Amino acid sequence: MLLVQNVSKLYRLYKTPWDRIRELNPLQGGGLHTDFWALRDISFSVEKGEVVSLVGPNGCGKSTLLQIVSGILQPTQGRVVTRGRIAALLELGAGFNPEFSGRENIFINGEIMGIGRGEMERNLPAIEAFAEIGEFIHRPVKEYSSGMYVRLAFAAAIHVNPDILIVDEALSVGDAVFANRCIRKFEELREKKTTILFVSHDLGLVKQLSTRVIFLLNGRMEAEGSPKHVIDKYIGVVLERQKAFAQEEEPARLASSNRHGDGMSQVLEALLLDEGGRSCGVISSGDRVTIRLRAIFRERRDRPMVGILIRNRIGMDIYGTNTAIEGIDTGSYEAGEELEIDFTFACWLTPQQYTVTVATQHSDGSSHDWLDDVITFDVVSRRVAAGVADLRAQIECRKKSKSVPGQPV
Repeated sequence: MLLVQNVSKLYRLYKTPWDRIRELNPLQGGGLHTDFWALRDISFSVEKGEVVSLVGPNGCGKSTLLQIVSGILQPTQGRVVTRGRIAALLELGAGFNPEFSGRENIFINGEIMGIGRGEMERNLPAIEAFAEIGEFIHRPVKEYSSGMYVRLAFAAAIHVNPDILIVDEALSVGDAVFANRCIRKFEELREKKTTILFVSHDLGLVKQLSTRVIFLLNGRMEAEGSPKHVIDKYIGVVLERQKAFAQEEEPARLASSNRHGDGMSQVLEALLLDEGGRSCGVISSGDRVTIRLRAIFRERRDRPMVGILIRNRIGMDIYGTNTAIEGIDTGSYEAGEELEIDFTFACWLTPQQYTVTVATQHSDGSSHDWLDDVITFDVVSRRVAAGVADLRAQIECRKKSKSVPGQPV
């Protein structure tokens, strides 16, 4: 269990190191520092077995909060209450002595956490197998690559049976194989009722693993709740340019869970059409469908980018593409001109509910008009398949004759 109550963290910022000393002089008139609140009034709890993610732009206080929860920093105000053994994997390079071997650092890490050498000896084979750094386990960690270092650090942190695991963006340096291994381990820890608090800029990973998400902005809690809705809010707040649409020129808005953009163009219509061109909300797996967008331009634009993104019911990204990826030249548009574009494909998705997010964008990916979950549709099928994609595997089954020893095959 983890409880954070009214936690705030204040830093005093000085223009020069000498100002810190000069301020101690009682004859000095006034302070020479400015107050910077890295965190203000943060309160939340994480129950046993919950996986809670922290998201937010750089500098919003995520890492500071994790360091306070881990006991590395003390809060200026408030308190943190934890129950059980805490394993923390924070910034790369923290915790290991570069002169010692990987094996020696594993035992030191165990001693710091109050784990006896005998238990760490029993854990060592699993740690070595998970880290997969071979004979480098006997070499000083200063010789490691960043990927080797984080693999060993992560393996050491998760194989001490923690009650609370704290991870700060440590998986970003790992390769795809290691990342998948870590995801499976996260899911295994979740099944074992390990409490996990982690920071990641990989929003797809956050949606996949988290039971709850906290959005930090400017040191405060901006939102807390289900991964899908909090991440939609995060994307909208971070990417939105504050240039508002001209209200008098704006037609009725489409319904969406979140909308942002600079308004250089505006999506007027988003439809899901069946093969006969009729608007639909239920389709059969494998049916050919079209997502049609209609947008109007407020300023002249050359080769605007238009894209779609399909998500499942828990907000996981399933499929997305845009005109740049597909090599489509959308042309040039003057103010007041409209664009209509169709995305047509065979919808080989498994039966469940999905949403469609649409966007008109600049070539650098920033949005003219981005609408989350503007279309909702259901896929039905007589076939049952796991996952989200129905790949229609062709199965061949053969019976092999039993070989008898001493007889020709």
